[in-house]
Amino acid sequence: MSNSVRAAIIGATGYGGAELIRLLQAHPQVNITSVISTSNAGAPLADHFPHLQEIVVDILDELNVELIAGKADVVFLATPAGVSAELSPKLLAAGLKVIDISGDLRLKSRADYEKWYKHTAAPEEAIARAVYGLSEVFGDEVKSADLIANPGCYPTATLLGLIPAVKAGWIDPSTIIIDAKSGVSGAGRGLNLGFHYSEANENLTAYKVNKHQHIPEIEQALSRVAGKPVVTTFTTHLVPMTRGIMSTMYASVNGEHTAEDFTNLYRQYYEGRKFVRIRNSSGKPPATKEVSGSNYCDIGFSVDERTGRVTIVSVIDNVVKGAAGQAIQNLNIMMGWDETTGLLFAPVYP
Repeated sequence: MSNSVRAAIIGATGYGGAELIRLLQAHPQVNITSVISTSNAGAPLADHFPHLQEIVVDILDELNVELIAGKADVVFLATPAGVSAELSPKLLAAGLKVIDISGDLRLKSRADYEKWYKHTAAPEEAIARAVYGLSEVFGDEVKSADLIANPGCYPTATLLGLIPAVKAGWIDPSTIIIDAKSGVSGAGRGLNLGFHYSEANENLTAYKVNKHQHIPEIEQALSRVAGKPVVTTFTTHLVPMTRGIMSTMYASVNGEHTAEDFTNLYRQYYEGRKFVRIRNSSGKPPATKEVSGSNYCDIGFSVDERTGRVTIVSVIDNVVKGAAGQAIQNLNIMMGWDETTGLLFAPVYP
C-alpha cells in the first residue's frame, strides 16, 4: 500500500462533508489537513457539528486554492450544484486530485446539465476529464483518474440494481420503471418547508415527478451499458426517516429467467466487490435499516411469471454509499489501495 495522503474537504458544514470527516478520520491512509467552509471560515467546526469536536482539525478554513494546494493532495468537493463546475478546473491546475460529490461533472452533455440543474455547466475539458465513479462498474477507469464525478445517491442504488441485467440482456430496457424513496437527509441541511418535521412526519410525498436531475444521469449510464439510448420512468418519494434510499425497479424479462437465475447472475457480476450484497432469492427483500450507516448496497429479486416482469429492490445509505462512502471507495481505487480500506464496518442496527 502506498503512502498516506493529505485530504481537504470543501463544504464541510453540509451532511456530505460531515460524513466525509466522520469516515476519513478513521481511514488508516488519510490525514485530514483542512476542512473548508465558504460561509463559516474561522468558526469552530464543532459549532455546526458538536459530534465531531476534538476529532479533526477544528477551525474551518477559508476557500483559497493556493492554501489548499499547500496543505492537501486530494480534495473532496461536498458543495451545492454550480460550485464545483467553477472550482474543479482551478484545483486540478494546482496539481490536486479532485473527487466531486456534487452533480456538476456527472453529465457528459453540457446542454443536459444546464437543462436539468439550471446552472452554467463546467468547461468541456473538465467534463471530458471526469470519470464517473460508480465504483463497482467503472472502477477500472477510476484507477488512472485525477478527477472523479461521484454518482448521485439515487443513481447509485438504481444503477447497481439494474446494470447487470441490462448488460446481460435479461431485461428490456424500454420497460424499466423506477420507484425510488429517500430519507430527508438526501435533501441536504438547508431549510425548506417540505422538510420541516410537521410537514414530513407521518407523510409520504412524490416530488420532482418527471423532473428530477438524476434522470439523465441514470439514463446516461444505462445507455452506455446497453449500447443504445435508454429512457426510463423515474419517480422519487420523500419518506419520514433520516437516512436511506430504496429503489424498487420493474422491467419485462427477456427469455426464461427465475429469481434464482438473477441472483446467480448478480453474484457473478459483483464477485469480489464486497460492498454489493445479493440476497437469496427465497429470502426477504432488503430494507434500508439493514445498510444504515454503512457502505453496502443490498439487492434482492422477485420474478413474476404471471406478468413476465422482474422486481429488483436495491437499498443504500444515501449519505454513505450514496455520497461520502463511495467517494472514499473511489479514493482507495485511485490510490491503488484495497477499495474497502477504512470502510469495512457493519451497518448500524436497529
